[in-house]
Amino acid sequence: MKILKYAATIWKETEGYVSKCPELGVTSCGDSFEEALNNLKEAVDLYLENAKELDLIEEVTESMTDKEKYTAYLEAVI
Repeated sequence: MKILKYAATIWKETEGYVSKCPELGVTSCGDSFEEALNNLKEAVDLYLENAKELDLIEEVTESMTDKEKYTAYLEAVI
């Protein structure tokens, strides 16, 4: 069994929250931050389940098994 680490980016829109896993390109949404996060977890689980059934799991998860990952936020002046 592998432990996969993936990022969850969540932002507020006019009528709720959008969540995205950049590594997989999976997105979801919810009425609250927590709902968007939980819905994204469920969507990622379904995505990985499908990849496993299609025998693509190794290809899909290759970049998600690194021991350490860091996220940095940068600013740009426009």
